[in-house]
Amino acid sequence: MIEIRNLTTGQVDEDFLRKTASKVLEGEKKKGLEVSIAFIGQGRMRKLNKRYRGKNRVTDVLAFPAQKIGKEKFVTPPKHTEGLGEVVICLREVKKNAKRFASTFEKELATCLIHGILHLLGYDHEKDEKAAKEMEKKQEYYLSQIFKPKPRF
Repeated sequence: MIEIRNLTTGQVDEDFLRKTASKVLEGEKKKGLEVSIAFIGQGRMRKLNKRYRGKNRVTDVLAFPAQKIGKEKFVTPPKHTEGLGEVVICLREVKKNAKRFASTFEKELATCLIHGILHLLGYDHEKDEKAAKEMEKKQEYYLSQIFKPKPRF
């Protein structure tokens, strides 16, 4: 189950988000586990980043594994407790990144969601270079599965 809560005025394609999350969960053999996805504004994202990571700046995505934070600490507590945790995304930062990296909003949104889910699954790019490369490889793999090149004929 993929639970989505948009606490912003921005629009998101919930079907696309569910398909993206499901692709990663299936690929990682975690199909059936709940993931909560919350969309929040820049102010709230800055506060979360400062509180949980000690960084007083806005970021595009944060991941909160359920076993580490407990249900009461979710930005938007899930209805069930059998989940991996919550991926929190700042839509404004996603839009900025799309422009910065000459990408599309949809691709940057998928990148953030995949990145967040991989963190929930225990991948950590900040641990060491080997772990970072492994996580990046997984992220690129899932992006390639979602944005498959269209046939030329």
